[in-house]
This record gives sequence, structure tokens and C-alpha cells, in this order.
Amino acid sequence: MKAARVVRAVAALAAIAFAPAHAAAPLPKLNVDKTQTTVSGLSSGGFMANQLGYAYAGTFKGIGVFAGGPYMCAGHSNYTACMYNATISAGMLSTMQADLNNWSGSANDALANVANQKVYLFVGTSDYTVGPNPMNAVNTQYANNGVPAANRGYVQRSGTAHVFPTDFDSSGNNSCASSASPYISNCGYDGAKAALTQFYGTLNPRNNAPAAANYIEFDQTPFSAGNPGLAATGWAYVPANCAGGAQCRVHVALHGCQQNYATIGDKFIKNTGYSRWADTNSLIVLFPQTRVDSTSRPTAASGSLPNPNGCWDWVGWYGNNFAQKAGTQMAAIKAMVDQVSSGSGGGGSLPAPTGVGTSSATDTSMTIAWSAVSGAASYRVFRGGAQVNGSPVTATSYVDTGLTPATTYAWTVAAVDGNGAQGAMSTAASGTTTGSAPVCFTASNYAHTTAGRAHVGGGYALANGSNQNMGFWNVFVITTLKQTGPNYYVLGSCP
Repeated sequence: MKAARVVRAVAALAAIAFAPAHAAAPLPKLNVDKTQTTVSGLSSGGFMANQLGYAYAGTFKGIGVFAGGPYMCAGHSNYTACMYNATISAGMLSTMQADLNNWSGSANDALANVANQKVYLFVGTSDYTVGPNPMNAVNTQYANNGVPAANRGYVQRSGTAHVFPTDFDSSGNNSCASSASPYISNCGYDGAKAALTQFYGTLNPRNNAPAAANYIEFDQTPFSAGNPGLAATGWAYVPANCAGGAQCRVHVALHGCQQNYATIGDKFIKNTGYSRWADTNSLIVLFPQTRVDSTSRPTAASGSLPNPNGCWDWVGWYGNNFAQKAGTQMAAIKAMVDQVSSGSGGGGSLPAPTGVGTSSATDTSMTIAWSAVSGAASYRVFRGGAQVNGSPVTATSYVDTGLTPATTYAWTVAAVDGNGAQGAMSTAASGTTTGSAPVCFTASNYAHTTAGRAHVGGGYALANGSNQNMGFWNVFVITTLKQTGPNYYVLGSCP
């Protein structure tokens, strides 16, 4: 009896430890264009994105792999043979291809779907955790499965370590040349933009201050099937227009090892740039979350291993079907995508405003006006798909501020009834701000200093004017500087 009480007590403590600290919201059901669902990830998230792209080739139309490896590499070789810049031989790729061929149309979706995908690949030349050689194999594997060169974007960036690359500074980031927590760095290169552009084409300018209310912590337990490697909650970014019923697209962004919420907080969710682009491009972003699993488990080809870094399963911790549709973590992510995509449009019954137009342009503002809608209590104004009015607009015009000079934007308007239900969206009206567009320069930090755009301090390159730290002063670190005034430069990119 005493032993039984101990067992029950341990079980209760385990349940408490794995329960969310507060009641998380259900993952919402939204109006989604299911033909434009995409996925990307870093490191173990890159391996997982690759697995999802092959196994669910009928669902995912775009695949982004940041420093990952080829499909089923660790299904046949010790995981160390798939990273640390190991060479993936033609024989190894042939063995992996046999799995893809054998599972096509059964354990996985039909392999023929892969040829229609758009693929984005990224690795740093100073990445010694995964490295260029495994990524070369990823590129070859996609070529072998029919993805044409025009649909495969492959970037090997000099001076970049095992990190997710951005072009802006965030608190706690590590140096671009250093593989250290949180593995997110200002490398003068917008990785999220590059991947999303590969999938969706030209994007609307990003919003560098996404609304906090658009981040949703949701309950992952309905999807996890009790998997010990999945956290109790995940995160999503839902732009206001998507929450209001507009048809949007879904992108799944997968963190790497040691990047889950329990380890680095919201850094991967907020500091990688995905939400900045999502907010203005009608893009819902899912951020599924893993958790640390210190139990040693048998794997496909690497013996018995724990998962102490909260990695996504690319080595077989949770079953030898880890890379197939039935793999526990694979099926969980697909179920999340299915749920968020299961809603419909609609909302209120008010018609779309007509006569939407722009006027009174300045360098940083534009006036948007429209005809009144009968029954409307207020209006919502959207720029590039993201709502821009914080408080309700009861008039039939709105002045949008904080814009970039010499830039063309598009606005839409929706009426809202007295119950808060949003009606149909108007057609878009475009307008261009006055002034001169900012100029950007992409070069090595050494070249920036010799050109007079930066100076040196303590071995680092510092942008003139803003004094922002650009990283090590050498010819290997590549940075983009945006000139915003006479001899005044900031880290960033031009729209």
C-alpha cells in the first residue's frame, strides 16, 4: 500500500510539472487558404520541416530549412553522421531515397507532390554544428526529387554560425559568428523575409511592432497524444484581419534545440522576424513547442539517447516512424495545421465600404477615406492586411502615420456593427508617400568602415550615427546598413 501511495504521488507531481501554469486558449479555427501552407525551421526544426515537407507533400507547398539535414539521414546512420559538417555520400542518399520511394502514397503522401514545392535553404559557412555539407545533401535530395533549380533558393552566408539570421537587434541575441543561446543573431540578413519571399513572392513591407494581443498561447495537449517531447502549450501569431474573418495563409515556424519557450522564453517567437512579416501579409504563424525529455530512449540508428535539449524528433526518440505521417510529432503538427485551417470566412453581415481612396500624402502619413456604410458603428482600417487603427474609427476617414518616405502602400477598410462583428473587406486603395526612399548598403563590415558608413570600436564595427554594433570588424561579417539621414545609418533593410 505504501508503494502504491508513492507511485500515485509521483504521478501527481509529474502531472503538475507538465501542466501549463495557466489555462491556455484553444487553437482557433480560422479562414485559411489551404493551398498556400508552408513550413520552415532551424536545426532540429529544419530537419523536422524537411520531414513534414516530404511526408505531407500534399499539404506543405513551401519548405524552409535553416541548417538542417536530408530526409531520414538519422534513420540509417548515427545522428553524428548527419551534422558536424559531415559529408553525406551518394550511397547514403540512395538509401534515404529508397525510403521516399517505398513510402510514397502509403506511409507518406505521393512523392510526386514534392516537385511542385518551393524550397528555401540557408546555412552559414561558420556553422560547425550542422554545416554546409549536410545542407548540400538537402539541396541534392530536392533536386533528385524533381524540384527545379528555379524553385530552390540556397544561401550559404559567410561569417554566419549556427543561428537564425535577422537584420535587427534584439535583447539577448548572440553574435552572428557564434553558435550560442538563443541562436538568433543580427547577421544583416532577414532570413524570415527570404524564406517567405521564396514561398509567396514579393511581400508587403513588414511591421516592426506587431501587436502584443496578436500572440496567442494555445493548448497543445489535444494534438500531442501524450508525447513526452511536446510542451503543454504552443504559440501562434494571428494578425487582426485573420482573426476578423479574412482569408489568410498558414506558416509553421519550428524552433531548434535549446530554443523552446521553456528555455529561451519568447525569443524565437518574437525575435526571428516571422511575426513582423505575418502582420502585413495576412499570414498566420504557428510556433509549436517541444520540451526537454531526459529519459533515455532507443532510436533508429543512434542507440539509446535522451532528448535533454528539447529537439524535434529527427533521430527516432519517439518511434521508428518518426519521419512518416504517423510519427507522433509529425502528426501533432499536422493536426495543429488542420485545426487552425478549419474555420470559414464571414463575421458580420455589413457590406464592404465603397469609394475607398487616399489623399494628403506626406513623407510619413496618408489619409484614407471611404463612403459611409449603413448600420456601421465603426470602421477598421488595414494596411497591407494588418489593422492600423488602435481605437475605433467612427468617422469615414483615417490618417495613417509612421510610414516610410517614397513607399507605396495599400489600404482596405471594413465596417463593424454594434455587436463588434466585422463585415466584408473593401477593395484596396494604394498611395505613395512623398520624400526620398532610404538607401541600403550591403557589404562586409570592413568595407563599410572604409566607405565611411561605420567606424571601429573595440574590434567591432559600429554604424555611423546610430552607433549600433554590427559585429566583428572584418571582411567576413556581411551587414546591411540603411541610411536614414546625413551620415546616419541603422541596421536593417529597405522595403
